[in-house]
Amino acid sequence: MTLAVLTDLGVRVVPKGTIILTQKFIDGMVEYLKYWDGPVAAIMEPTNKPSWNLDEVEIDPARLPFKVEVFSYNDPGLGRLLAGRKMILASVSHRQNHLSTLCRSIGVPCVYVAEFTLKTVCQIIQAETSNPLLRWRRIWWRYNQERRHRRAIRMASGIQCNGTPTFEAYREINPRPLLFFDTRVRDDWLITEQELNERTGQLMRGGPLRLMYSGRLALMKGADHLVRVASKLRSLRVPFEFTICGDGPLGPQIRAEITRLGLDDCVRLTGVIDFKTELTPLTKRQVDLFVCCHRQGDPSGTYVDVMSCGVPFVGYDNEAFQGIVRHSAAGWMVPMDQTDRLAEKIAELSADRAELVNAARKSLEFARKHTFERTFRTRIEHLKACAAADAEGRDKVDPK
Repeated sequence: MTLAVLTDLGVRVVPKGTIILTQKFIDGMVEYLKYWDGPVAAIMEPTNKPSWNLDEVEIDPARLPFKVEVFSYNDPGLGRLLAGRKMILASVSHRQNHLSTLCRSIGVPCVYVAEFTLKTVCQIIQAETSNPLLRWRRIWWRYNQERRHRRAIRMASGIQCNGTPTFEAYREINPRPLLFFDTRVRDDWLITEQELNERTGQLMRGGPLRLMYSGRLALMKGADHLVRVASKLRSLRVPFEFTICGDGPLGPQIRAEITRLGLDDCVRLTGVIDFKTELTPLTKRQVDLFVCCHRQGDPSGTYVDVMSCGVPFVGYDNEAFQGIVRHSAAGWMVPMDQTDRLAEKIAELSADRAELVNAARKSLEFARKHTFERTFRTRIEHLKACAAADAEGRDKVDPK
């Protein structure tokens, strides 16, 4: 029977009949198919909003191995669409707060996926909203939504938490919580021992410390702080090379600042590059330390993606990064928005390269336990357990 995935990621429908999805979403749906005993369908709301996702693809839905159904979550006919499915995998979102109640009414188990805590959402609002009245209204609205989220999660058959912040926030209000760490990295993409030895050997022989950031160049990711960190490193006389991969609304500003501060010789912007064929090989070969200025605790897949290349992190102490460091011991944290402290920590690590090598190995150890395949296997087993428990509960109430 069908696993129906309802995501808060909208689908753009092109007039010629194709649709626009992220490659990461497609890969995830294909992975569900490998481990789920039956067909898998994506039920997605239409959207015309522009996106800064770096891996969007336009594709004919007929070419996909799973069905894409474009349907509004507020449509009164949603219950009829979901009826008869084996499992509903939903997202903690204001558009989907009603799903666990709706699913109970039609006898279909519903499991939510949680990615953002209230604290993280408020941090994003603080970073991206300059108007104080609008900022207050948005935060107030989010507090009200959080109460609805928690009611929905209590009614659900299970909850899958991407990262430690949501796991700590919701584990007590649902009987079947699962912690997982998002990643795109497959078992055979992990850095090899030979590759790691070659790179760390080069690190120990001296030369500039090779730093990287990859992701959207946006305020919520702290991208505006990257050049400040680089400028402070220059003033501390730390030899370094800083590669910034990705693009976003802050791209032009960052390019201008690099030139204005005379950092063109040590800071390089690559723009958007392909994750598998360009970004991952670059990280494996030429990166000693990842610089993470995220102002909020979103469960970025970047963490495990980078750790799979045997690269440790230094960054702000947002709640998601705290969880990663606690579980892996492969990173260093400084207080939020303290660019000078971040640069000073990088300078310390540049002087203690044996510590960087030790953390590189811990990064790889953590990533091995949380590869794409292992994560999806675990999540599907959790869904099956939730469906079985839900069926057992219904049988006890209404034996047949």
